[in-house]
Amino acid sequence: MAYPLTDWHSDLFDCFESTSTCCYGFWCCPCLACTVAGKYGENRCLPLCDMFSPAITAAVGLPLCVPPAAVTLRASIRARYGIKGSLCKDIAASCFCMWCSWCQMHRELKHRKKNPTVVVNMQPAPVMMAAPRNQAAPVLVSNHGVIMTSY
Repeated sequence: MAYPLTDWHSDLFDCFESTSTCCYGFWCCPCLACTVAGKYGENRCLPLCDMFSPAITAAVGLPLCVPPAAVTLRASIRARYGIKGSLCKDIAASCFCMWCSWCQMHRELKHRKKNPTVVVNMQPAPVMMAAPRNQAAPVLVSNHGVIMTSY
């Protein structure tokens, strides 16, 4: 069962919607990025990849324009909460408006904390079958055809 996709709670450029996020992001952008990663359950140092990866890849002769941590975290937030968008839009937002993107993700996580989304994944119950005559242990067959047994 697919749930309908929703929009981001706030727009990419709604920086002044939440003054605490905007001021925090303006004065200490790396701190905001690390906070967002931590609130999402990732390592707080993940955004540092975005700061160091261009220098490292440039040192070996590979130009890197896409911030990997920002793009993957943004795409993951969209997937977890069923937010409309695409990977191309995530790349564009992360490349051209990186700090606005981090602020938007911060606002979204604050909104989701206040209004949690509950996703229920119902699996069908296994079916108990009688044991075959030559086998003493009962046999469990799931609705997907997987045979489970214990000895």
